[in-house]
Amino acid sequence: MKRRLFPVCLAALIVAATLGACAAEPDAPASSTAAAAAAERPPNIVFFLVDDMGWSDVGVFGSTFYETPHIDALAERGVRFTNAYAATHVCSPTRASLLTGKYPARLRLTDWLPGRREHAFERLLSAEKLPALPLDEVTLAEALREHGYSTAIFGKWHLGTGEAGPLNQGFDVQKPDFPGSTPRGGYFPPYLMAGLVVEGEEDEYLTDRLTDFAVEFIEQSQDGPFFLYLSHFAVHDPIEGRPDLVLEYREKAARTEPPVGPAFLLEGNPDDPEPLSRAQLNALLEQPSHQDHGVLPRNTVKIKQHQDNVEFAAMVTAVDDSLGRVQSTLDRLGLTENTIVVFYSDNGGMAAANFGNPARKVPPDLLDVAYSTSNLPLRGAKGWLYEGGIRVPLIVRWPGAGQTGAVHDEPVISPDFYPTLLEMAGLPARPDQHVDGVSFAAAVRGEDFQRGAIYWHFPHYSNHGMQSPGGAVRDGAWKLLEYFENGTVQLFDLENDLGEQRDLAGEQSAKAAELRERLHAWRESVSAAMPTSR
Repeated sequence: MKRRLFPVCLAALIVAATLGACAAEPDAPASSTAAAAAAERPPNIVFFLVDDMGWSDVGVFGSTFYETPHIDALAERGVRFTNAYAATHVCSPTRASLLTGKYPARLRLTDWLPGRREHAFERLLSAEKLPALPLDEVTLAEALREHGYSTAIFGKWHLGTGEAGPLNQGFDVQKPDFPGSTPRGGYFPPYLMAGLVVEGEEDEYLTDRLTDFAVEFIEQSQDGPFFLYLSHFAVHDPIEGRPDLVLEYREKAARTEPPVGPAFLLEGNPDDPEPLSRAQLNALLEQPSHQDHGVLPRNTVKIKQHQDNVEFAAMVTAVDDSLGRVQSTLDRLGLTENTIVVFYSDNGGMAAANFGNPARKVPPDLLDVAYSTSNLPLRGAKGWLYEGGIRVPLIVRWPGAGQTGAVHDEPVISPDFYPTLLEMAGLPARPDQHVDGVSFAAAVRGEDFQRGAIYWHFPHYSNHGMQSPGGAVRDGAWKLLEYFENGTVQLFDLENDLGEQRDLAGEQSAKAAELRERLHAWRESVSAAMPTSR
């Protein structure tokens, strides 16, 4: 395979005295001298971000069908966070929050970009949102670059077009030059995104091509600290697995006992004037009126309950292969013990189909094109404030300082990455910037850590269900959801009801009132924009 070289030495983009020269021979084994030098400089940071990967889509988080040996191995060498959250149940706001240390509500970037269009049947008009991440935000990449880091993003940006792109937000290198949500042209060549075609080389599966760029960036940046933001388009739809892995999963499915239980469950709008109970939803599932796959009567949609989509399974394992290649590159170059690795997802799994067009009907033979995965034991999916939409897998490895093979249960959320990574890198905090983030470096070290309450705000309608716009707060085991059409609240005890099936708002009215008051006070403190009546 012909080697791909970036046009200029990345270190030249930073002060030469801080970074030194680029490696002349990236394939050469790291010497003991190089390893010693690496240990004396600030740690490298690899932020490995997956799109739409659900909490239970990883073996170490509970999947028995998807195979993720490299992700599981990272958990053995680091800390697995079982109560990690995305700032929203869709992509752009979470990405903005992790790069700025601010809640999406404070940023006024609260929906995916450009967002769902308005529909006449919606009772509320969505709150206004920014069209891009503001350039006056000092991103995590900018903060690291100020301290001598080479910075690169390979994959999905989705925080603005043109001047709002990553090259104006602290990144030295970007591939591909594409701002959108889903990979234009899909995961197979010929690519329809600039910067992915390499002269003299055969095109390959998109996840693998992005990994090639990441590996090369590590090789060329090994003499100075680097921040690699490998932001995969996978496992977002279109659901297109790498053919060799699809074949492996077809064979695995053929020798595996079929999943038990219904393939789909119904979810309605909890904020309807007469919301449907679980018993009523289960009964409707048997009726002729609810056999199709689309927006169904009583504002209901179907949620996938089985992890059996072989195309999606192949996408998951391709992502796992990518992490394995990145890790083996760090090992080969002697950088592993001076590189922080974060594995994370931007929202929950797509167990509900995309009904941005409410008239869409999914044919029975195309269900695996529309539904990715199951988030069980969590309720809901991408696009929902239930745990299935916002709880995500998180693993952090901090060599020399962090625990290994540990599990941490205290909640953390995406704005927390900014102060956490600065602390891990030994760099000064920027409290005026990461105002909503709380460093959880102590948790990675195995020390006592109490995050405190965390909040969500989504003043829009979702593409993945018919629920009202709403918000949520979690404090300890308690989680309250509030919807904005009719003011309905739901209260769940996550310690005893992880699947959010028993609404305690009536039984625990004082606790519900307390959390609702705190949610309102938080919204006011961040000047959260609210939807308005038509």
